[in-house]
Amino acid sequence: MEIFSHVPYILRVFASLLGILAVQKLTKSLETALAAGIVLLAVWTGHSPASMARVAGARAFSPDNFFLVLIIVGVIWLSSLMSEAGTMKDLVSSLRTRLSKRATLAALPGVVGLLPMPAGALFSAPLLDDADRENHLSGMEKVRINYWFRHVWEFWWPLYPGVLLAVDLSGLPIWFFVVMMLPLYAAALLAGYVFLLRKVRPESSPSGPGKAFLPLILPTLTVIVVYGLILILAPPVAAFNKYLPMVIGVFSGILVLQIQRPSSREVWMRVLKSRRTLSLAIIIVLARVYGAFIESEMPGGILLMDAIREELDTFGIPVVALVVLIPFVSGLTTGITVGYIGASFPVILRLAGADPAPGALLSMVVLGHASGFLGMMLSPIHVCLIVTNEYFKTNLMSSLAGILRPAAVVFGVAAGYSFLLSGLA
Repeated sequence: MEIFSHVPYILRVFASLLGILAVQKLTKSLETALAAGIVLLAVWTGHSPASMARVAGARAFSPDNFFLVLIIVGVIWLSSLMSEAGTMKDLVSSLRTRLSKRATLAALPGVVGLLPMPAGALFSAPLLDDADRENHLSGMEKVRINYWFRHVWEFWWPLYPGVLLAVDLSGLPIWFFVVMMLPLYAAALLAGYVFLLRKVRPESSPSGPGKAFLPLILPTLTVIVVYGLILILAPPVAAFNKYLPMVIGVFSGILVLQIQRPSSREVWMRVLKSRRTLSLAIIIVLARVYGAFIESEMPGGILLMDAIREELDTFGIPVVALVVLIPFVSGLTTGITVGYIGASFPVILRLAGADPAPGALLSMVVLGHASGFLGMMLSPIHVCLIVTNEYFKTNLMSSLAGILRPAAVVFGVAAGYSFLLSGLA
């Protein structure tokens, strides 16, 4: 093991991520792949069996993890019950009578993406699948469309915790932050159309008025409204646990659906006994445990991410490159917006100095946000990527390969935009 002690920590993290992709490709089991990645990362960062058990146990049995798993289970139940009740089919039909097939495929994950729901791509996956009744698209194409358009809001939608954290850390007014990020949102939509939707066969919309749209999305709207109302009217609920408002929102959506389109006892038993629910719950826990080793102290007492930042600084990397690399690595290793914002923004914003010019600050915020987004979208532990691949039974590595081009376009636009902002006085 002495030879490995000199390997930079950033390479050890990359090796564990590549290990996840390789093992998943060989075994076809995401649970096995994540477990292998956890062990590889833990061993290479110096954890003993005792400390591995301590870190893994603290995360797996934490209140946050409990409520997050409740959200995942609730989302699966809600989507399954909507499918059983015919709501999903009616929702797709309603959109198809109003939009083209291309627009429908983008709109379905996009609408669900308005909800800052962990693993929300799992909710939109069956909707998107039903929108392609003719099976013109492969499972891999559906994965990429669902995954990409689920996340186009991540730059500016103010319901997302990552956006709110970025606003807080940067000190920018929220309205200004939203307006400033709209070009990146537009770039994400355009890149998604060019690389993911343009090859979809253009088809005319079915004839007929279709069913009213609002009643069909009432369960989903209920989740959003209840979540928002709790945050505004009952802050202590969110203070108790950040995931609890979403848990209440999801199960409120299930209640509304049951009142709207009651499911029989047989349907409920079929949904509750689904093995997919247990499998996804295990996958989510494993992904969270991997994140715990990224965030935890190593046996020497230093945080892994701090060690990586020190390495990057020691390598003499220019400031602009650090503004790209630190958020990218944070996004790649956490797989979530609030993760890369929280881990990288305090560092990159300090690089601008104690009293930065407005242009320098805005430039770093835009470039750092886009770099973190790129890393998050390419992360093999991103929960939405995991659950979408699990739903369509596709391969993680191939899914990520299809995201490279649209992600590169967004980053290119961000780099140019950041350069223009840096010239502001």
